[in-house]
Amino acid sequence: FWLAGLDGNARRSDARLLIYGAGNAGVQTAAALGSTRTYTILGFVDDDAAKAGRSINGVPVYGPQQIPGIVSRQNVTDILLAVPSVSRERRNEILQTLQTLPVHVRTLPGLSDLASGRVTVQDIRELDIEDLLGREPIPPHPELLARNLTGKTVLVTGAGGSIGSELCRQIVVERPLCLVLVDHNEFGLYTIHAELLALCTEHALTVELVPLLGSVRNYSLISGIFKTHRPSTVYHAAAYKHVPLVESNPAEGIANNVFGTLHVARAALENGVAQCVLVSTDKAVRPTSIMGATKRVAELILQALANEPNPVFENTAANGAPPPPHATCFAMVRFGNVLGSSGSVVPLFRQQIASGGPITVTHAEVTRYFMTIPEAAQLVLQAGAMAQGGDVFVLDMGAPVKVLDLAKRMVALSGFTLRDPTTFAGDIDIQIVGLRPGEKLYEELLIGNNPAATPHPRIMKAHEEFIPWSVLSGQLQVLWTAAQSNDLPALHAYLAQLVPGCALNTTARAPGSPSAGRPEVCDERRESA
Repeated sequence: FWLAGLDGNARRSDARLLIYGAGNAGVQTAAALGSTRTYTILGFVDDDAAKAGRSINGVPVYGPQQIPGIVSRQNVTDILLAVPSVSRERRNEILQTLQTLPVHVRTLPGLSDLASGRVTVQDIRELDIEDLLGREPIPPHPELLARNLTGKTVLVTGAGGSIGSELCRQIVVERPLCLVLVDHNEFGLYTIHAELLALCTEHALTVELVPLLGSVRNYSLISGIFKTHRPSTVYHAAAYKHVPLVESNPAEGIANNVFGTLHVARAALENGVAQCVLVSTDKAVRPTSIMGATKRVAELILQALANEPNPVFENTAANGAPPPPHATCFAMVRFGNVLGSSGSVVPLFRQQIASGGPITVTHAEVTRYFMTIPEAAQLVLQAGAMAQGGDVFVLDMGAPVKVLDLAKRMVALSGFTLRDPTTFAGDIDIQIVGLRPGEKLYEELLIGNNPAATPHPRIMKAHEEFIPWSVLSGQLQVLWTAAQSNDLPALHAYLAQLVPGCALNTTARAPGSPSAGRPEVCDERRESA
């Protein structure tokens, strides 16, 4: 991605370039750039010691240890990574050594994107999110991906969102019979539907695509959709997820995240859906925010229904008898931040760097788990296929990342320097602005301990307590009444009662007043999953 919006390095004719990689990709890149006069190519760098000291088409080849000296002596402005076949681990090692240098680092895409065998100038791109925080991908289990998808009718709520749309992309290539896309955002739904149509044409997929506008808050609509299309597999990704916004609009967050989930789960039970998977979040663990608390209540709903043979809903008699016992297998998949999603910190930092700064970080010690959107969606599909009923799956998010370190790395790899707070020397300033309402310093993935292993090395199964449906259903009715009347103190109190370990700010705020009051922040000790 475009880390810095560099009108200088990318377009000026005096850009001075090293190409990291003296293999076919690097040599082809040099040939392509030679005719553009955009760069002066100063040399190749290669990990192969046998190539160091030689030249390719008159261009010298150096070893990695020589890079700092060459950058200093020859005023190198840009380094291009032309190593599409190296492992993610080695790629991260290379970037780690380059981020201390005053150069703009860019890359060629991976081998799958260079399948044509010919490299062009258009293949050069900014470092992507995976280059900053990625890890070595684990190949998916094909049988898990296909189990609940191939030849079936699949429904995705929140299909136009970051996770929902990626779920749809991965589902459609598994050749379901029909894919039903539900979203209340018209443009998001239009966009993913158009993209899937093109994907089906490109890969000759005969998948029926059904885009449907509507909100999960409307039970009659959701029930009608389920009755008409009879999905066998449902992925419920629709939710309000922005912590400060939901903190300022708790009644709306509860109506969408809690009761939207209840409506989807009820429609699934009443229409004999075989598999219903909730996309959850690490913020549901000992939440300090309304958003996190609503997602934990959503989990509690599915856990309770999974363990209730014949759940009774309000107005059940008017809507027909409930389905046979345990007709629907409910599961939840809990994970942390996804890189590049709407509201993600990485696009925000990218925009702030492009504008010349400052970069805003909430707290010097704030850490987050990060995962790419494709990996998260792929693991959600595989986890759901392993469910037996009431499962809470937790994805291995890797090591937590200090957000301040991420900001510094993005600045360095953009070819800029951090501004010194004393002398004001440097390019980009980082400002600590304070935690926003409902935010934690550290995120967690587990409420309990000792998660169980599954057949997939990056998917664990948590053992979480829940509330029986006979008790939870009455508490939900009370919560709904408080949400309808926008009784903020009652909403906080009921959520705290429903979610053990919940530490919400009890200072009521009027909707639209995010700055009023500050939330209590969780224990600042680092707790690992």
